[in-house]
Amino acid sequence: MASPVVIKKEKVDEPRPSPSADAGEGQTEAEIECRMIELMGEFPKGINDKILETDMPNVDKKVKVAILNRLLSQEKVNIFRAAVTKELFWCLKQQPTSKLKGVDSEEKIVMRIIEEAGNKGIWNRDIRTKSSLNQTTLNKILKALEGKKLIKSVSSVSAAKKKVYMLFNLQPDRSVTGGSWYSDNEFESELVDVLNQQCYRILQQKAEGAKQKPLEGPLIVRNASFLSSKEICQIISDLKIVKFNLTVEDIETILDTLVYDGKIEMSSTTDGYSDGQVKTYRTVEKILSSAGIVRIPCGVCPVIKMCGTVGAVQPKNCVYYDQWLD
Repeated sequence: MASPVVIKKEKVDEPRPSPSADAGEGQTEAEIECRMIELMGEFPKGINDKILETDMPNVDKKVKVAILNRLLSQEKVNIFRAAVTKELFWCLKQQPTSKLKGVDSEEKIVMRIIEEAGNKGIWNRDIRTKSSLNQTTLNKILKALEGKKLIKSVSSVSAAKKKVYMLFNLQPDRSVTGGSWYSDNEFESELVDVLNQQCYRILQQKAEGAKQKPLEGPLIVRNASFLSSKEICQIISDLKIVKFNLTVEDIETILDTLVYDGKIEMSSTTDGYSDGQVKTYRTVEKILSSAGIVRIPCGVCPVIKMCGTVGAVQPKNCVYYDQWLD
């Protein structure tokens, strides 16, 4: 694929909305701007209209264009047009490490290593290995770069006591922060449970509504019971269950848990406007309940062949039965 040609400071010819206009989904323009910058950090090669529409479907297009044009005028982002598709892309404008002022050669080496890591960051140990600097010198350099606001340290959910380093203007990847389901490196299990129940309830209501309509045949009823992840995301957002802006990707992670539990099924279809696949979901009904022998510990016991009235493995002192009865 041919590399895109960079066009600096190109603006989209769209009218700017009035300051009093709603930004969408109860968000301010500042919050939407922060999310756009975060997306550009997640997609270093640039974001286009499709990515913006998927991530923030409830934000007015005029508001998005106004914010992007403001970021262009502030020289925070670059805009370029793809050579083949002619689509517009926006990406963060980063200052090359070779042109940084007040940074010595060792600091430039560390900066280049951190820059290559992108928004996923890099451990202190990995920087030391790649730079061949001793730990004392590296700690001084990292502290100096943080003081100059060229880099920042971020706590990772995978190892709370360790920190990763990335460029100061980047938003951490979800693999680092844990995404929407983590707050201060703590998993929001209650929020996930609530959204899990709400998604299942929405699909149940859709299935019940499909059965009540005078449709022709079971296949039409089945197809009418599906909802796309985008539609579910819109319904959840309208319920105002969460204070932050839910994305389609967030909802799909919740729906995946329901698929794994066997409560719903997922199917893919085209949206009719592009070649991309749209994920749709519906509830499933179990035709037969599982056999009783499977529901008790004996049905899946790994040492059932050793079980008896004598010996170390006996029903009267079975730990699996104690856990099951509890």
